[in-house]
Order: sequence, then C-alpha cells, then structure tokens
Amino acid sequence: MSAYLVLASIGALLALLIQGRFSPAVLFTSWAVGYVLLGVVEQQALLNSFSNPALITLLVLLLVSLALERSPLLDRFSDALLKGRESMASLRLMGVTATLSAFLNNTAVVGSLLGVISRQRYIPASRLLIPLSYASIFGGVTTLVGTSTNLVVNSFVVNAGLPALGMFQFAAVGVPVALLCLLGLLFSARLLPRHSMQDREVTQPYFLEAQVMQGSPLIGRSIETNQLRSLDGLFLLELVRRERLISPVSPDEILLEGDILVFTGEVEKVQALQRFPGLQVFGAQADDLLASNLVEVVISNESELAKRTLREVDFRTMFNAGVVGIRRGQRRLTGQLGQIPLKVGDSLLLAVGADFTQHRNIDRNFHILNGTPLSPKLSNRQSLFAFTGFGAVIGLSALGWVPLLNGLLILLAALLLCRILTLSELRRRFPFELMLIIGSALTVAKALESSGGAALVADTMRSLFDGYGVYGAFIGVFLITLVLTETVTNNAAAALAFPIGLSTAQAFGADPMPFIMAVAFGASACFMVPFGYQTHLMVYSPGRYRMLDYLKAGLPISLLYSAGVIALVPVMFPF
Repeated sequence: MSAYLVLASIGALLALLIQGRFSPAVLFTSWAVGYVLLGVVEQQALLNSFSNPALITLLVLLLVSLALERSPLLDRFSDALLKGRESMASLRLMGVTATLSAFLNNTAVVGSLLGVISRQRYIPASRLLIPLSYASIFGGVTTLVGTSTNLVVNSFVVNAGLPALGMFQFAAVGVPVALLCLLGLLFSARLLPRHSMQDREVTQPYFLEAQVMQGSPLIGRSIETNQLRSLDGLFLLELVRRERLISPVSPDEILLEGDILVFTGEVEKVQALQRFPGLQVFGAQADDLLASNLVEVVISNESELAKRTLREVDFRTMFNAGVVGIRRGQRRLTGQLGQIPLKVGDSLLLAVGADFTQHRNIDRNFHILNGTPLSPKLSNRQSLFAFTGFGAVIGLSALGWVPLLNGLLILLAALLLCRILTLSELRRRFPFELMLIIGSALTVAKALESSGGAALVADTMRSLFDGYGVYGAFIGVFLITLVLTETVTNNAAAALAFPIGLSTAQAFGADPMPFIMAVAFGASACFMVPFGYQTHLMVYSPGRYRMLDYLKAGLPISLLYSAGVIALVPVMFPF
C-alpha cells in the first residue's frame, strides 16, 4: 500500500472523526485491523501496541483514580471556595482545580465539582463551569499524569524507541503557561452569560414529551379547549403527528390519538401534566415514578448511552428510572425526543425508583447534579490512605526510585486488599474504549511511518517552512495539532499529529523533543468548541451554554496559551 493511499485513508479517517457518526474507538480499531490485513503493518506490531508500557500505565492510573474521585475532600471545602466576591471565588476555584488536575484525572475533578457548583447559590453556575473546565486543562498540562493526552503522547514516544517522558518534564512550560492562562481567564470569564441561579423558584428549562394515549378525553378537542397552552411553568413548543412535525402549534389544532406534545419548562412543573387523563409523560412507564424523587444527571464520557436513542435502550430496566426531560445547553431540541441520539454532556431529568442508586451501572453512565450521590464516599482513614499512597507513588517516580507503572500496580493491589476498590468496580469502570483508541492509534501511526506517509508529510512541511527554518516547522506542527484537537478529540489529535511531528523533526535534523512537546501541548489546546474535550461537554448543559460562549471565552485563552507554548518550548527544549 503506497504512502499516498495510506495518507488518503488517514484523510478519510479524519473526515469520519469530524462527522462524529462513529465513535473514535470503532474507527481507529477498524483502520488498525485494516492495515494489518492489507500488510501495511505486521500483526505483531498491532499486538505490541496494546502491550505498550505507557498505555498500561495510563489504564492503571485511571483505575487508581476511581478511589481518589470518591474522596470527600472536594465536598468539604467547596462551599468555602465559592464565598465572597465573584472574581476571588472564581480564582480560588480555578487555582484549586488546576492544582488537583495536575495529579488527578481532570474528568474526575470536574465531575466531583460539577454538582456542587450547579447547586450552590452564591454565583451563577454559568460564570464558573467553563472556567472550571479550562482550569482542569491548565493543571493537566503541567505533569505527565495530569491529563490522558500527555500519557498518550508518552506511549507514542516509547513506541518510537525514545526515552520515556519524565513526571515533571512538562512543568517548565506548563506551569508558566497555566499561570498566564488562569490570569487571562479571570478577564475572559466576564464574557460568559449570567444566567439566573438555580434555586427552588428559578429552574432551568427542559424539553419534555407527552403522548396522547388511546381513549384519552383529550382526543377530538383543540389545544385551547384542553387548556394545554396555559400551563404554569410549561410551554407547548410543537406537536409530532405520524412523523410529521407541527410547529408552531395553533390553539385550534385538534388532538388525535398518538399525538406527541413537546413542552419546554421547569423541572418542578412536570407534575402539571399528570392532571390530564390519557397523557403519558415521555419514558416507559415514567408516570408511576413521578411521585418519587426527580433526579438531574449529565451523561458521562464513559456512558453506553452516547450516540444511542432512548428508544434503542431499555432505560427503565437498566436504571429503574424514567426519562422525563432532556436538555442540551441552550439548544432547542426538535422532533420526537426518543429518537434524538444522545450526546455526552446532555442533561436528563429522571423520575427514579427507590433502588435507583443501587444499580451498579449508574456511576459509569452519569454525573449527578442533584439528589443522592451515586457512589459511597471514602471514610477519613480510607481517603488518607488513598491520597498518601498516590502521593508516595508520584514522589518516588519523580525521584526515579520506583517506575511509575510499578508504583501504580502496588497501589492498585493495596486498594483492592483494603477493599477501597473492588473487582466488580474495576470491571464496570475499565476504560475499554480508551484502550482501543490508543492501542489502535499506535498501529495507525506505525502504518503512517512504515508506508512513508509521515515522511511525505514531513517533506511537505519542510518545503512549506523552508524560508522560516526549524522554528517555523515547529509552529506548523503545533498549529496542525491545535486545529485537529478543536475538530476531533484530544487523544485522536495526538495520535494523528505525533508521527507528523516526529518525521518533521527528523527531516530538519532537529532534536525531536520540542516537536513532541508541540504535539502534547497542542493536543490539549481545545478551548473554542465544546466537542473536542470531554470536560467541556460535561459542563455544556449544566451551564446552559451555547457554542458562542465557548468561542467568546476560549479565543483569548487559546491565543494566550499558544503564544506561551510557542515562546517557551524552544527555550526549554532547544532544537
């Protein structure tokens, strides 16, 4: 298979990733297997990719993080963080988030604070959640374990036969860039909307669906006669009749059996629909659950619901809950809600049964915004043991006394022996998709290299930046990675950009380290759209954001971040 055909196939892979119809795990796995079957790479190369030490380190780190994210540490002082003036409260929140994200999984940090910030009444959540997500990125880029992207890049470094990256090798650039961006975020956060704070009187609008059932007295009467336009806290948006959308809905519209009414309204007002006989609230048998607690959740990045519709899954059996409403930022969802593919970050309003929190798949699929916590918190002794052990592993690894993987494996075994973690929890939360993405991406990178495709791109880069020298090529690699991470996921961006960066360094006869850093920092530079980074999606609906909000707050930060990286990397890592 020629270099040009491999590059064409990579272009097709990128197009499909941007389209978003298929998950990155499916696409990268398919491409990796295809290259093996076509003889572009050897079968052993595929197997070696999945036994990469840096990949295994990342997987074990994520499993250890399952215990750390259950610590009550954040809950205990989060209330104190958000008191006082907005600017100081925001600075304290971002500083703590960045510090924690330097060592803990940033998804876990954001997930732990998401519900607390959404429920507090001091500052509108819309002024805090995007800064929370951005700050987790700033902290993550300062250490090897701060973000999965750095560990993904490290897996490519090891696979290329280069020395593994050190624990604090990123800090020389990452810390100054993080401080610069945190200060910039104090000003750009002022551009974020100031939505009304969520309390008992003011709630966020959901999109609700109700169906006119057989025998309902509503049939044959108009919307106006049935008094469906004058509901307290609910507004009738549209009507779906036999796959045909009627919007806006006329007051004289006569209801028929099977009509689906789509409302927008407040969480607490959904019970108002119960007084209409023969009108069933959306969700399989959700009506009998409405007397129970209403729980608001956000679909997590690990959820098996992503890219599936509620009609495709047996939601009631899986979770003992009925979906009452769906919300996606400030976007207006249209059509039958049960046929809309769900996305990571969507908020669902659930009417839950008594044993909802006992279902073992809850914590994998959702971040909870209100109601009872999904996972039991660690005791003080367990929390101290977990954090002390993790700190010891990081310290010993930084000093070079114990390899990071060895230390993490010992800590994982200790957490299991002390029953802080269980085997069933590890099975339930194992990052299988991430393993497929990275292992397959290593094989795709090998195909790009062995076919000559990476060298071809490097030669093109050299001709384009010939007048600007190696520094111009370095900037080019960083900008390519930045554009990729704003377009596809951060890990996919690192996978596609790394072989280009390494080959470009070789073409210029330069040290590969500044180009490796360009890929690592560029792959975390997602600030202007919510879809390239999982924590951005997590805060999208709870913050009631629009795409424009990310652009307004993120563009200045992206420029600051890029300027800092481009200026500092060549100084700290000479060509």
